Amino acid sequence: MKEKILHPVSGFWVIALIAICIGGGIYGAVQEYVALPVILFVAAFILSTSISVVQPNKSVVVTFFGQYVGTIAASGLFAVIPFSIRKTVSLRVRNFNSVKLKVNDVEGNPIEIAAVIVFKVINSAKALFDVDKYMAFVEIQSETALRHVASKYPYDNFNETGMSLRANADEIAKELAVELQERLSLSGVEVIEARLTHLAYSTEIASTMLQRQQASAILSARQIIVEGAVSMVDMAIRQLKESGVVELDEERKAAMINNLMVAIVSERGASPVINAGSLY
Repeated sequence: MKEKILHPVSGFWVIALIAICIGGGIYGAVQEYVALPVILFVAAFILSTSISVVQPNKSVVVTFFGQYVGTIAASGLFAVIPFSIRKTVSLRVRNFNSVKLKVNDVEGNPIEIAAVIVFKVINSAKALFDVDKYMAFVEIQSETALRHVASKYPYDNFNETGMSLRANADEIAKELAVELQERLSLSGVEVIEARLTHLAYSTEIASTMLQRQQASAILSARQIIVEGAVSMVDMAIRQLKESGVVELDEERKAAMINNLMVAIVSERGASPVINAGSLY
């Protein structure tokens, strides 16, 4: 359906013509004319059916005996074809909040997800004639697109490679908006923005996945601590060797590395032990 923009005549001229017809009909009735008052009153009634008021940020779609005539996009008082059917379509920006959907992510984990869709109608003819109840169409297609996008990615990527729903919310929102626009272009709707408003593991696995996240965080922290400890021990051994403070053979060096690693990596403060003797 291709939208045609109408540029109808001002309704004030038609109102003035209706007033003239009514005045002429009253004058004819006073003068006891028979046909003239009837003709003028019928003409005034026919003209009155052509008056249409268009509010700001709304459009009026005009049909006449089943044929699409055009769309009035400007606001004001206009006169169109008499006895035509006019339907008003809002062009204002709207929000649609989806319900919390339970979806399986790409790894099969059940998650809860919801989104808000910001959209507006840009083609009134498509919104009325190409789909049945475009608001319901927007709601169903939005939930379908949200399910499809959510099933393509994991909730959280523990391998730190690729995208995930939690870590890449902006990228996921952009992909959701693009897919929604493709689905809703049939209904003459433009998607302005799409954002995730709720994202969580489903209740039956929430506690288990929380433990997994905590374990992953602990392992990552331990890895950083060990890497830093190895660097510090290497620097300490190198500086001792370069300064000539002490000569360390391989066995003493291993003992010192062990003590330094325990002191650095340990979660609690290490208790020093003074050895006054020898390792041998």
